[in-house]
Amino acid sequence: MFSLNPQSGIPLYRQLVDQVKLLVAGGQLKAGAPLPSVRELADKHAVNPMTISKAYSLLEAEGVLLRQRGKPMTVAAHNRQGPEAQILLAPLIHQLIQSARQLALGDDDIIQAVRQGLEQHHD
Repeated sequence: MFSLNPQSGIPLYRQLVDQVKLLVAGGQLKAGAPLPSVRELADKHAVNPMTISKAYSLLEAEGVLLRQRGKPMTVAAHNRQGPEAQILLAPLIHQLIQSARQLALGDDDIIQAVRQGLEQHHD
């Protein structure tokens, strides 16, 4: 469900926060959907459980997740306080631009590549 990359330069807890927000905003994680436990996710990705706990706590504070004692974390029913989809895309766009710059691509090349990608994935 989640992919954590220690070499990305983005803190692991932030990667998890961003992925959960994207999945919620995109409808892949619906209200009431349970998330893996802190221990389960930490074991799966071989990270410190505090990393997962920090991400879950931030998501709970933002109203994205709901914590109920003795039950798994779940997606909050009314997630109106969460950021809008374009804000959620910002880190991905930044990563795309950074990667394109490393490949010495200019603005027009990046835009053309995005347009081609959109055409390939057009429904």
